[in-house]
Amino acid sequence: MAEYAPLNLPADGKLAHNITWFARALRKAGMPLGSGRVIDAIRAVEAAGFTSRTDFYWALHGCFVSRPEHRAIFSQVFRLFWHDPKYLEQMMSFMQPMVRGVAEKRDARPAEKRASEALLDGVERDTAKDIDRPEETEFEIDARQTASTEERLRTLDFEQMSTDEMAEAKRILSAMTLPVPPIISRRTEARAGPRPDWRRTMQISARRGGEIAQIATRRPRVRLPNLVVLCDISGSMSQYSRAVLHFVHAVSNTKGQGWAQLHAFTFGTSLTNITRHLGARDVDAALAAAGAQAQDWSGGTRITTALRHFNRDWSRRVLGQGAVVVLISDGLDRDPDAGLGRETQRLALSCRQLIWLNPLLRFDAFAPKARGIAEMLPHVTSFRAGHNIAALSGLAEALARPSDPGEKQRLMRAMSQ
Repeated sequence: MAEYAPLNLPADGKLAHNITWFARALRKAGMPLGSGRVIDAIRAVEAAGFTSRTDFYWALHGCFVSRPEHRAIFSQVFRLFWHDPKYLEQMMSFMQPMVRGVAEKRDARPAEKRASEALLDGVERDTAKDIDRPEETEFEIDARQTASTEERLRTLDFEQMSTDEMAEAKRILSAMTLPVPPIISRRTEARAGPRPDWRRTMQISARRGGEIAQIATRRPRVRLPNLVVLCDISGSMSQYSRAVLHFVHAVSNTKGQGWAQLHAFTFGTSLTNITRHLGARDVDAALAAAGAQAQDWSGGTRITTALRHFNRDWSRRVLGQGAVVVLISDGLDRDPDAGLGRETQRLALSCRQLIWLNPLLRFDAFAPKARGIAEMLPHVTSFRAGHNIAALSGLAEALARPSDPGEKQRLMRAMSQ
């Protein structure tokens, strides 16, 4: 462990306090910073001085930024945090209204929004102690039957969430995992297993002069499938699609997930491959790039055309090796072309599992009466809701238990009535 010499800081301790708070804001914005880097930053500022804003910026930048994708976040947090020229004394009095103005902007850049949310987190909590409030009547509230904030968010519809609730939901989704079901291949490998390997046994015997000391064995090889996500981004699915893509980004960028490869496509009036964009570590930048690539966001719905395009141009490329396909759509097709059932059947026959997440299942009285839903439903492996966090976490259950015959039969009976 490195040993640090005593720091020559001002007596009032404002510099160390503000740099520490600045580092905390960077951590909340997604940058991995420890106490060692904070000490290094304080020492660097002490050595470089802080009379020049440029020198001060690059001194902190050299201590806190270690990845290219963190440069934009650092730049935005620095601009918001140290906006006031007299930042050592008056920064805190100006920060809260300034940051709120950025947080309410709809056209703010992704890193800027994350920076403003990180800076606002805890400001009201810390400043409330210094405000003198009149005595108020105290009420006793029985909260035994109330659910925690996180539990409430897990069952709250994405479309009903406020901006703050959606931000918290995205943080929960970014921490979720989607375990992969391994596939036992017909190929074998030369390891201890139940099957005798006569060829290797004879090779070992030949090297030992014809003596068979033991019989070599083989076992089936275990391989990992691909995950393919087809996400409907039409107007009726816009809010759900953003939440699902946030979850898909977390799955694609979390180490140890186990999927061989992850491919993501969006479709509205046309099919768009956004796999490359989801590879960015910054989730906001990734979704912004995906949204720019998909020009038909919040437009119409042509499911038949999109599935025909996927089956013709992408199926053989990404559905090999027993891929699992997750389709997120409400099934309300407005495509004048016929053949949705045929294209869905072709997709189902090309993959190992076809899991359909439909937000319309949130309604108790849901019945597959729409033409698109009626044509697609007979060919899917699993039919599940996809309107909240709990529904997305149920994907792991759908992978472990590929189909629910009772649920599917109930929907088929409702469709025939």
